[in-house]
Amino acid sequence: MDNQGLTRIENPECRQDQDAQMNKRSASNRLSSAMSLFAAVALLCLPALASLGGDVSSVEADGAHMKASANVSQTSAYQVHEMKASTGTVVKEYVSPAGRVFAVSWHGPFVPDMQQILGAYFQQYSAALQAQHHQYGRHPINIQESGFVVQTGGHMRAYTGRAYVPGMLPQGVQADEIK
Repeated sequence: MDNQGLTRIENPECRQDQDAQMNKRSASNRLSSAMSLFAAVALLCLPALASLGGDVSSVEADGAHMKASANVSQTSAYQVHEMKASTGTVVKEYVSPAGRVFAVSWHGPFVPDMQQILGAYFQQYSAALQAQHHQYGRHPINIQESGFVVQTGGHMRAYTGRAYVPGMLPQGVQADEIK
């Protein structure tokens, strides 16, 4: 009997159907959670497409990731692999004679995928950003840590930046050459 003096009659078949539906939903939720966990682990286990600090083969991977057209130019001290994404953003990766990416720069209407172009240095970049004093609005970023420099600026649809590893600059190359 319930509060109003009415007798409630439960149909055992109806109860079984409800239990079966709940079990299906529970199994579906467990499967969805397991798939989400698997996807997250799989993404973490993928090799980072190394850019800054990576070897010359990472430049090709970056171009493919950006779906970019590429152009290579040579100076006496390094190669510049320039990639222009379909979005209009241009990324330059500077490769030493030893085949290592010692610097990257970018300009264009969109900021490139920083994790992609910074590669193994992305965690250091993220930590340095969080350690900076929080300012309201957009502002230039100038991170100068031992072994790693990132400088960015610009405004909507006109972003610029560069990142480099001072210890990897080829002999005779100045940071001002990274544009």
